[in-house]
Amino acid sequence: MRIRSVLAVAAAAGTVAVVGTAPAQAAEYSSALKVKGVQYDAPGRDSNNCRTGNTKDEYLTIKNYSRTATVNLKGYVVKDAAGNRFTFGANHYLEPGDYVKLRGGKGTDSDAKNVVYRQNCNFLWNNDKDTIYLLKPSGARADVHSYTKARDDRDGDGYIRYHG
Repeated sequence: MRIRSVLAVAAAAGTVAVVGTAPAQAAEYSSALKVKGVQYDAPGRDSNNCRTGNTKDEYLTIKNYSRTATVNLKGYVVKDAAGNRFTFGANHYLEPGDYVKLRGGKGTDSDAKNVVYRQNCNFLWNNDKDTIYLLKPSGARADVHSYTKARDDRDGDGYIRYHG
């Protein structure tokens, strides 16, 4: 997990204040939904063939970090730096602490299995670098993360974690 924390300690009038910050990019946006992680590089050789390819192995995990609110994903948008986008068109409710994996490829969406398919066999994320945007139905940003393979994927497994 790559979290940059800042710990500020100030002593004034006999009191001590301690302030911590969230991950650098996530601190800007207040949203219950956050990008937990991304499998930006599907294992194996990339093939976007709908029948035999591995686009299903590329996914984005979105988690509801609220302790009390259930969030409906309908209308939320996920997009990359080039503007390729996916809009959640159906109701998909995330209870507090619940998550969904948005997978490439074609398949059957399942609340029970926490999966939604893009119904598109093209890869969404670049293998070298990209930016992930999670937008609210209003168009406001819920979460944004930029990555580069060299900087953010030190173990080389194609997966980057953002929020615990």
